[in-house]
Amino acid sequence: MSAANSMGFAKPPAETRVVVAMSGGVDSSVVAALLKSEGYDVVGLTMQLYDHGAATAKSKTCCAGQDIYDARRVSDMIGIPHYVVDYETTFKADVMDRFAEAYIHGETPVPCVMCNQTVKFRDLLKAAKDLGADALATGHYVQRVATGAGVEMRQAVDPDRDQSYFLFATTRAQLDFVRFPLGGMTKPEARVLGQKFNLHVASKPDSQDICFVPNGDYAAVIRGLRPDAAVPGEIVHVDGRVLGRHDGVIHFTVGQRKGLGVGGEAEPLYVVRIEPETARIIAGPKETLLRDSFALHGVNWLGAGGGPDADGVQVRVKLRNTHTPVAATLFGEADPAKARVVLAAPEAAVTPGQACVFYAETQVLGGGWIARDHGAALIPHNLRRPGPSVTAAAG
Repeated sequence: MSAANSMGFAKPPAETRVVVAMSGGVDSSVVAALLKSEGYDVVGLTMQLYDHGAATAKSKTCCAGQDIYDARRVSDMIGIPHYVVDYETTFKADVMDRFAEAYIHGETPVPCVMCNQTVKFRDLLKAAKDLGADALATGHYVQRVATGAGVEMRQAVDPDRDQSYFLFATTRAQLDFVRFPLGGMTKPEARVLGQKFNLHVASKPDSQDICFVPNGDYAAVIRGLRPDAAVPGEIVHVDGRVLGRHDGVIHFTVGQRKGLGVGGEAEPLYVVRIEPETARIIAGPKETLLRDSFALHGVNWLGAGGGPDADGVQVRVKLRNTHTPVAATLFGEADPAKARVVLAAPEAAVTPGQACVFYAETQVLGGGWIARDHGAALIPHNLRRPGPSVTAAAG
C-alpha cells in the first residue's frame, strides 16, 4: 500500500476529496489554498448562519454577508467549487436560543463551542460526507495527531492562537473525519501563506465578536429572542443585606465587577452567584468568588479508556479560553456525562455555563460545562451569618 498523504489517506491527493469550511477569513482561506496547491480535490463550503442585517458590514464577526462574498472570491481565485449552505434555522435553535436560555438561567454560555458542536461538526460534517468527502478541514488552530492508541487532539503549536478550548465537545468519530492543517503553524506564518497565494483576505482582521452580537450588546439580542427575559430583582450582599435592584439577571455574569449599580461599600463587589428562580444577584468581595470544587454536565471524553472513574485522575483544567490551565483532580460519576472537579487551589474564575476543558500536557482529554451547583463558596468567617444569607452565598 502506498504511503499516506498529508491528510493521512493511502492514496494520491488528487483522489482525496477534502471539503474546507470557509468562513471568509484568512485562516480557512489559507487552508483551502494550501490543500489546492498540494493537489487535493478541494470543495469550499460556507455556512449562512443568521439574518445578516447590520452585521453584514462588520469586519470583526464571522459568517456575515461580506464573509460569504470573501469566501466565494477566494474559491474563484484558487479554482475550487464553492457552495453556501443555509443553516439559519438550526443555528437559531442550537446556538442563539440556547445562548438566550443560558443567560436567563443564570449561566454565561460559550456560543462558539455550541456552534462547533452542532452546525459545524454535525451539520456541516454531514454535508461534507454527502459531497463524497474523505475529510472536512477547518482553519482552527489545534492539532490532530494519529497515534498507535488512536487519534488525539492536542493544543496548537502557537499558544496564543490555540483554540482547543472551543473544540472540547468534538467526538472521537468527528475527530476521525476532521483535519486542522494550521495547528502546526503560527498566525503570522498563516498570513505569510495568504500573501504567497495572493489571497485578498491575507491581512483581514480576525473575528473578535460573537457573530450574532456584532455590537457587543448581548442583552439586546436576548431580549429580541425572549422579550420576557428581563425580570427585575434584588442585588443582595453575601452577608444578607439588600444593596439595590437590577433590571434582569441577563445583564450579569459570575465574576462581574462593573455595572452592579451599587456603592458605598468598603471594597469592590463582584457577582458571586446568580439566582434566576428568585431574580436575585448575590454580590460580595473578591475573596467570596473563590471555589475549590464544582460539578460538570455534558462531559465529552477524548482521552484513552472510558473516562475518569470515582478514584479520580490528575489533569490540568482551563476554566475559560483566556484562563491559564491549573492543576485539578477530575472525578467520574455513574453518569459518564457528569463529573466533578476538585482544584488544587481555589480559583475565582468558576462561572456556570462556561466550559471546563481537561488537559494532560498538550493533549486535550475532553471537557464539560460548569454547572450552577458548583460547590460552596469559600466565604470568609467574618462575612458568614446564620440563616438565608449563608444559603444565598453558597454555591
